[in-house]
Amino acid sequence: QVQLVESGGDSVQAGGSLRLSCQASEYMHMPVAWFRQTPGKEREAVGVIYSSGSTIVVDSVKGRFTISRDNIKNILFLEMNSLKPDDTAMYYCAAGWGPDCYPGGQCMYWGQGTQVTVSS
Repeated sequence: QVQLVESGGDSVQAGGSLRLSCQASEYMHMPVAWFRQTPGKEREAVGVIYSSGSTIVVDSVKGRFTISRDNIKNILFLEMNSLKPDDTAMYYCAAGWGPDCYPGGQCMYWGQGTQVTVSS
């Protein structure tokens, strides 16, 4: 059973930066995606990283967010720069195969989430 634990969420001002971490219990052969959700809104895909290291991020965060991984420590990262109030959400990492997981959101494994709050 894969376990994912996010950390790094915080409250920051607009324009600031944060780095979220997703500690996996084992090496992740399957893609690991980042999602975010605000109360009352649908969960939104943010991006994904594959075992090859290739990444995809959605247009709304392109140029501001970067996904990376440390294969030795089994940690996935979401580096967020130039944060905006609209980025405020609970951020989750999740793992699973195929488009059902990313961008579909039907992933096999989920972390508990970490809160990011961006104030103007």
